[in-house]
Amino acid sequence: MRDALAIVGGGPAGMMAAIRAAETLGDGRRVVLFDKNERLGRKIYLTGKGRCNLTNRRPWEEFAAHLYPDKGFLRFAFRAFSNEALIRFFEEELGVPTVTQQGQRVYPASLVAGDVARALEHRVQALGVDVRYGSAVGSLDELSDFGAVIIATGGKSYPVTGSTGDGYRFAREAGHTVTTVFPSETALLPKDYDPGLPGLEMKNVGLQLYIDRTLVESEQGDFNFTNDGLESGIAYHLSRRAVWALYNGQRVDIVLDLKPALSEEQLVNRMKRTEQAGGFRIREHFSASGTKTRAAESVSSTLEVYRLLPKSLIAPFLRANPDLTIENLPERLKHWTFRIVDYKGFERAVVTAGGVSLKEIVPKTMASRLRPGLYFCGEVLDLDGDTGGYNLQIAFSTGALAGVNAAKYLLSL
Repeated sequence: MRDALAIVGGGPAGMMAAIRAAETLGDGRRVVLFDKNERLGRKIYLTGKGRCNLTNRRPWEEFAAHLYPDKGFLRFAFRAFSNEALIRFFEEELGVPTVTQQGQRVYPASLVAGDVARALEHRVQALGVDVRYGSAVGSLDELSDFGAVIIATGGKSYPVTGSTGDGYRFAREAGHTVTTVFPSETALLPKDYDPGLPGLEMKNVGLQLYIDRTLVESEQGDFNFTNDGLESGIAYHLSRRAVWALYNGQRVDIVLDLKPALSEEQLVNRMKRTEQAGGFRIREHFSASGTKTRAAESVSSTLEVYRLLPKSLIAPFLRANPDLTIENLPERLKHWTFRIVDYKGFERAVVTAGGVSLKEIVPKTMASRLRPGLYFCGEVLDLDGDTGGYNLQIAFSTGALAGVNAAKYLLSL
């Protein structure tokens, strides 16, 4: 089978590689796609909360700012198969209309992830690719008869979909360096996590990440309190650096700003204006407070009357700030600190950070610098992005580039 190409992994990167390789070769039968599952693209069904955030429409300069650890590595693959090219591919070639939503996020118009996975699988089958369902590859040696090999096995996130880190073993067999892999876009668990917080959704708030008491990153937007901690949205954006810091034994704190649009001074003035309008007599009510309990009642009433917090958040906020007073309330609303002590592992992480060293991969082709005929693409690489469609674009762009170049290599033999 020296005239055939083997692709290991039938996720987004692997399917895109198979499609482009089959088109380049002009004979899909020369492409053999191995996947552990009984259907391709199993992880796609889970992406974007079942809606599949295909890509992000931001131009390259803005897009690249959301990539880690080497923002420039994807440049060639992105130019060869950009976000706009991907949208055209789905709409014009696969017949999957798309819709662009907040934050330039692109989804299938149906908002059904299965439509994306099935369209890709149908194209793979229509091109005549030899798909070996339920086939696990144990080592690179098993593929020695093939003229070229593409590793598209994904990382370690969501292992139930078959992403169990096999690609790292294959890479090491070929002499490649695999950087430390760790969960990214995952839940961050605070110390003494208040049981009243899970289930609450935070809208338009600010989060600041402190590592060893130094501010390193800030985000503004939405996130959720879940049973596992701070999760989704802007919490995911901070999780990569937070997890890495915890992994290295550093102190991690996240500060929640409940009123990012207002300064402390503006909050004070807002409270004074409401008081002057007769909405609530802060000073009279507070001066009558003789105990901590009465003081807390006063602050609680203030929060509710001024609509400074949703009712469901008031009790956890008061418990987190037992020394709260009317005077320090504005400062506390903008600096609710959570000491992060743990994170959710690969079983819940959306993305795997780390992987096959980019220094050993040719960015213009996705070819191994160490072994001719070997290519890598997708999440197995030490390349990941924020939530918002960046990671799927990485998979599609690198998969397309690997497929074309592996096929060209095969034709040159």
